[in-house]
Amino acid sequence: MNRQGLAAFAVGLLFALGLGLSGMTQPSKVVGFLDLFGQWDPSLIFVMVGAISLHAITYRLIRRRNSPLLAEGWQVPTKKDITPALVIGAILFGVGWGLGGYCPGPAVTSLASFASGPWLFVLSMLAGMLLFRQLDKHFQWQK
Repeated sequence: MNRQGLAAFAVGLLFALGLGLSGMTQPSKVVGFLDLFGQWDPSLIFVMVGAISLHAITYRLIRRRNSPLLAEGWQVPTKKDITPALVIGAILFGVGWGLGGYCPGPAVTSLASFASGPWLFVLSMLAGMLLFRQLDKHFQWQK
């Protein structure tokens, strides 16, 4: 395994452990956090504040470098347009997260539990991605 692959594995493992320890892989905890007008569980705020704070600090430090440690150059998104496809995608993401209790990262991490819920969610998510790819080719929404 090369250095980039090893780094990607280490970061992915750390991410998965963080998701598991924080409770983000438990749909009931996520749905409880999203249930603002019912039995609201605010504990995931600490997870988000911790992640956002760490990112805000380290991003600025890392971007001071001329290039990343394991690549020749930075790959930073340049698109800033708010398109209908972006808005629709964001709405579908939020609805899927609220109904299923998973977002993609925790869902993939939860596959290790071998429970049927995460597998059904991930397979449905992949099917939705394939469907979008076909519809996008047909309607060319991205262009």
